[in-house]
Amino acid sequence: MTAAPVKPPSPPSPVAEGPPRSRWGLWAQENFRKLWIGETTSGLGTAVGNVALALVAVVTLNASPFMVGVLTASAWAPWLFLGLVAGAWVDRWPRLKVMLVCDLLLLVLFGSVPVAGWLGVLTMAQLVVVALLAGAVKVFLSTANSAVLTSLVAKQDLLEANVKLRSGDAAAEIAGPGAAGLLSQAFGAASGLLADAVTYLVAALFVSSIKVEETPPPVSERRGILREIGEGVRFLVRDPYLRTLASFAAVGNLGLNGIQAVQTIFLIRSVGVSPAGVGAVFAVVSVGGLAGAALAGRIARRFGTARGLLLCELVGAPFILLLPLAGERLPLAASAVAWSVAVCGVIAGNVIAGSFYQAYCPPAMIGRIRASASTVNFSAIPVGALLGGWLGEALGARTTIWIMACVLLSAGAVLLASPLRGLRSFPERPASS
Repeated sequence: MTAAPVKPPSPPSPVAEGPPRSRWGLWAQENFRKLWIGETTSGLGTAVGNVALALVAVVTLNASPFMVGVLTASAWAPWLFLGLVAGAWVDRWPRLKVMLVCDLLLLVLFGSVPVAGWLGVLTMAQLVVVALLAGAVKVFLSTANSAVLTSLVAKQDLLEANVKLRSGDAAAEIAGPGAAGLLSQAFGAASGLLADAVTYLVAALFVSSIKVEETPPPVSERRGILREIGEGVRFLVRDPYLRTLASFAAVGNLGLNGIQAVQTIFLIRSVGVSPAGVGAVFAVVSVGGLAGAALAGRIARRFGTARGLLLCELVGAPFILLLPLAGERLPLAASAVAWSVAVCGVIAGNVIAGSFYQAYCPPAMIGRIRASASTVNFSAIPVGALLGGWLGEALGARTTIWIMACVLLSAGAVLLASPLRGLRSFPERPASS
């Protein structure tokens, strides 16, 4: 039985009411279009930057597997000490302004890498510092981005909004790795991070043009940062559905990021792929993300949201076991396609689960609740990255991928042991909550 929710400290931000005004759905809403363009553009830069950062470390600075793991962990470590605080602060501030400031800070941080490369002073230490600071900024950006959507679209349109936003991200992830590989091949790996920096400027321009009234609680209603953090944590811990999703995501992130810590080294040193080829492989894999985002709504309608999440995890994700066979028992192309199918399942499940959070949680508390959940599941990312890097150093990249793929698949056991196993769809929280 679901625990009684904690009363929100103030009325929720206004949410658009009623169905979309035309047959074009949310595309007819100007604010959503601007959000989509800004987020998709920054997603393209992030996709370029993720590959380019790893290529800078491996190709330019000749980093070891463990150091690549440290680099990956640095980008996510801030969730360990900033996640809960960020949720409470974001619920106090206008969320669009938080996103704007974050985009501008990321422009400066990622722009510093190619500048240092051109000056000949780039070091692994700078990459780690940039990854760490950018990760801290993205804690606030991610929390604000998840929360602001409830102020832009009606509750019944949240699944459509998340499908469209995640489809844009997935399309960017297809183009981004290929672009990073080509830029790295032609101009050096650090040049890919310049493209990343420019996209955050574009995102800032579009976010700044969104016109929506946000009503964060007045100062007189604030009750202390620790108390507000505690409300978000208690809501998450007491609710069996949110608690299950947070635990499931943590186990999945542990395995997924253990793989990501060694995937570039695996492709370059074990399979013999060129930097441009690495980008091409990641682009193929990202097609699965696009397919997953596009199919999430259909899966939820056909099978139900809870059953659809189980289907994504238990049918799609096991294809990841074909990845470590690349270059030995399977051609790289076949393993890349299987990898893409696994990503399809992961992304479709993420869209379904993310839409549930936004529809289920009280809008005035969504920043704190999402940040509490993100602190649990994103904190597993640096642990997975460090573990993957350490295992890669000790056992090799291929063996590490075998181990971490099994960890990734074990996340399905969390769902099967939860109340979700017997449900067709996630429950709805009453409008009075």
